[in-house]
Amino acid sequence: MTAAQQRAEAKVQYDAFLAACPSRQLLDRLSDKWVTLVVAALGSGPDCAGGPAPMRFSELARTLAGVSQKMLTQTLRSLERDGLVTRTVTPTVPVTVHYELTDLGLSLHALVRGIKDWAQDHMDDVVAARAAYDGA
Repeated sequence: MTAAQQRAEAKVQYDAFLAACPSRQLLDRLSDKWVTLVVAALGSGPDCAGGPAPMRFSELARTLAGVSQKMLTQTLRSLERDGLVTRTVTPTVPVTVHYELTDLGLSLHALVRGIKDWAQDHMDDVVAARAAYDGA
């Protein structure tokens, strides 16, 4: 069996319902709120209304209210490691660093943006359901 055939066979065997499946680690990472919000922000640009655009660390920090510098750094590093984000350093004074979604990251953005939009659109329904549940 060739290496390509072995990779194809292993890919067919990915099943997130199995405890040992490596896709569980990826699902864990993707379900993190900061990962979701970083991917949504990078896919929507600095004004959060346009299309994908590179953003500086400071732009991301301003866009994502409440994220600490440490958490944003860790999140961006993990996304870069997973191939979802690229980091481009421009040798200026001071050094300029931009983050941008890769093609893989862009494919994830559509899903993440849909979940983010759904949460915003249905928050009133969830608040009402919580109130009804807590009142029972």
